[in-house]
Amino acid sequence: MTTWSDRLSNWVGAPARISHAILVGVTIGASLSVSSISLLSYLYHRQRLLKDSEDQKESSPRPIELRGDGIVDGVAGSIGRTPLLRINSLSNVLGVEILGKAEFLNPGGSVKDRVALRIIDDAEQQGLLYPNQGFTIFEGTVGSTGISIATIAKARSASIIMPDDVAEEKSKALEALGARVEKVRPASIVDKKQFVNLAKQRALEYGKAAIHRSNDVTVSTAGNDDNLGSRSDPLVRGPRGFFADQFENRSNFDAHYEGTGPEIWQQTNGDVDAFVCGAGTGGTIAGIGKYLKEMNPEVRVVLADPEGSGLYNKIKFGVMFDKKESEGTKRRHQVDTVVEGIGINRLTKNFELGIPVIDDAYRITDAEAISMSRYLVQNDGLFLGSSSACNLVACVRLAKTLGRGSGSTITTILCDSGTRHYSKVNRLRRYRNDAYLENAGIPNDPNIMVKLLHDD
Repeated sequence: MTTWSDRLSNWVGAPARISHAILVGVTIGASLSVSSISLLSYLYHRQRLLKDSEDQKESSPRPIELRGDGIVDGVAGSIGRTPLLRINSLSNVLGVEILGKAEFLNPGGSVKDRVALRIIDDAEQQGLLYPNQGFTIFEGTVGSTGISIATIAKARSASIIMPDDVAEEKSKALEALGARVEKVRPASIVDKKQFVNLAKQRALEYGKAAIHRSNDVTVSTAGNDDNLGSRSDPLVRGPRGFFADQFENRSNFDAHYEGTGPEIWQQTNGDVDAFVCGAGTGGTIAGIGKYLKEMNPEVRVVLADPEGSGLYNKIKFGVMFDKKESEGTKRRHQVDTVVEGIGINRLTKNFELGIPVIDDAYRITDAEAISMSRYLVQNDGLFLGSSSACNLVACVRLAKTLGRGSGSTITTILCDSGTRHYSKVNRLRRYRNDAYLENAGIPNDPNIMVKLLHDD
């Protein structure tokens, strides 16, 4: 039988042994060639797969970041870490980034949840408050802080003193949360019947002895105040009155300096050109403003101040006066505006902490705030309160100052939802709303905001 070696030998004219070696070499070479091609093909396709995988990772959207852990510790655990919301309609028209901290998503419905939690936590750490001991927290407020206290003050009671002309939705919410509500006529801070002064007086009347701490916290108890703050003190089993005093309590400032400010810096990756905010107690603008300035001294901190408030003039001219506060010119006895929660005619200790870092201020009219609140509903689906609207009007003015199309990043606070202001400035219950504005002599022009956005 003729083999392949014999045939090859006859064909090439070489001995059979040499032909056999040639055949083996060709076979091995062919095998190596096929193996090399297969290996290179495998490596090529593997590299393509890895590259495609990397490209897919880069193009995939970032995972949704939860506000906190999957499970949080009750109501207090869900406070803070709120989203930073881009206001599309304003940002797109002006060519800037206007970002609002969505504080209305806190469990108590407002930015004041942070303040109430910090005040209560600090008081407990100082031994001034204990849960389940029949203590009562007293506060003077136009609503939001009271709601936050009533929401957070678990195992305690709350007694809230408020002006009788605030939106009725706030007092109803307080009552639903079990707080005792006392309504009084708006009055100057020098009047003993002013709502903040009355809250302090009610706290003092709650017990027989009063303690005044260095941070101006007022506590009353019926026992020997020498032992106040000692957990072995039998008084912790008895009732005690505690005056939260959001206007002067440093805990207000600290809540924002240690909480809200760092959150904004982190959420923007440090890309912040300005922060805009109104002031009532002053803790928000002071705390956030100071933190952002420490991170970047070039950040502009700007006050949004409603009509009738003296803070605008304090920042611009160094004096606390507004012509609408002149005798005989006011519609109401406090700050002459329908905007609630911001605006004041005295300097609080919290606001004083912010004066060194506030660069500028804008005066916002009632008509502008109302127009903005309705503009946001129509164009962004955002149903916000009057103080949020005031903040955003100031953002628009600042954006125009910085320059259209500048790409600047302006941050602000969306303080609470419009659900607390139905009866005053929002679209719902329209007939009563418009009648209120007409009686107050406030222009109701939906085009005010359109003009402000598009006019130079």
